Amino acid sequence: MNAPQTRPFDAARLREDFPILQQSVNGQPLVYLDNAATTQKPAVVLEALDHYYRYDNANVHRGVHALSDRSTTAFEAARETVSRFLNSPAAHQVIWTRGTTESINLVAQSWGRQNLRAGDRILVSWLEHHSNIVPWQLVAEATGAEVVPIPVSDAGDIDLAAFDALLDARVKLVAVNHVSNALGTVNPVAEICRRARDAGALTLVDGAQAVAHMPVDVQAIGCDFYAFSGHKVFGPTGIGVLWGRESVLEAMPPFLGGGEMIETVSFEGTTFNSLPFRFEAGTPHIAGAIGLAAALDYLGGIDLAAAAQHEKRLLAQMLELTADVPGLRRIGQPAECVGIFSFIIDGVPPADLGMLLDEQGIAVRTGHHCTQPLMSRLGLPGTVRAACTLYNTPDDIERLARGIHRARRLFA
Repeated sequence: MNAPQTRPFDAARLREDFPILQQSVNGQPLVYLDNAATTQKPAVVLEALDHYYRYDNANVHRGVHALSDRSTTAFEAARETVSRFLNSPAAHQVIWTRGTTESINLVAQSWGRQNLRAGDRILVSWLEHHSNIVPWQLVAEATGAEVVPIPVSDAGDIDLAAFDALLDARVKLVAVNHVSNALGTVNPVAEICRRARDAGALTLVDGAQAVAHMPVDVQAIGCDFYAFSGHKVFGPTGIGVLWGRESVLEAMPPFLGGGEMIETVSFEGTTFNSLPFRFEAGTPHIAGAIGLAAALDYLGGIDLAAAAQHEKRLLAQMLELTADVPGLRRIGQPAECVGIFSFIIDGVPPADLGMLLDEQGIAVRTGHHCTQPLMSRLGLPGTVRAACTLYNTPDDIERLARGIHRARRLFA
């Protein structure tokens, strides 16, 4: 499917593309500001999923009948769509997974177990989601390697000078997120990858929070691995992508064993398939891949630069309309960020605030956001997080601000 022509950016009109946003919750029109957890799906994605299951449902690659042919064609066309989206040199560098978490675990268990030894180091930042910490801890425990945190400032930026001080011959991999899910920090991943590469280390970028907000060019970033999830970029749940540098992927052993990842099997031994199939054991999430391609095609028709400016205006509006809330503190003020407003209000438990906002039809996230090390670094148990995206409007932000003011009065 070809991407539609880019049209003038209009958040209110884009909102009409998302059926779920047309409903009321608790008697109020829905204000959905939990986009860092998952994004909503436009009608074109829902239609792509419905069409596949109604007309093309069959397993891919091995069938010789018409439905299998159509299913395989759509499935591999989706891989090509992702390849273009990432500016990958080749589509076979795109590996289907269940999401960012599985993508990182694949690298940890395949590349990590093969290449890490006692005394080696894996650098991860304090900003990371648990999914970019725990897999490295597991493989470090198995190999004798060490996971070392990269310091961040109080504002929520990676300390590049401290990062440089950590880069030595012991460092085999640097794993950082492109955008922080807790604070919205946009990390200088191209610079981080360049410095790591100069020190002889490979790099993995967790792109889960970046893909819905900005163009992603893996060649310009210069990473060895890039991971993201479909449901963070207006696509289905249960589908994700691991992109890898071809030479690195070719040297990695399979992660899972089963169908499709083999070339030949006998009781004397097994030979493995070529890329990308070596890492795609079993029946894949065919509909998910097709739905993700529809989401990326949809995103391709949107002026992302205008959308980014729109999100910055919404963040500025949030800050302005809540500036006089007694005891409210924004958590993190990174040099560059997406439209994430993470905050606490003295005397108001985050979970209670979240429930009070929900009563008014406003969906936000509360808690540690799967970033407990970061919360510990900031001296907090958690925050309230309002995360906007391209379909949010100034009216959404006005209602959020009114809800926050109302909650503050209730706890006065």
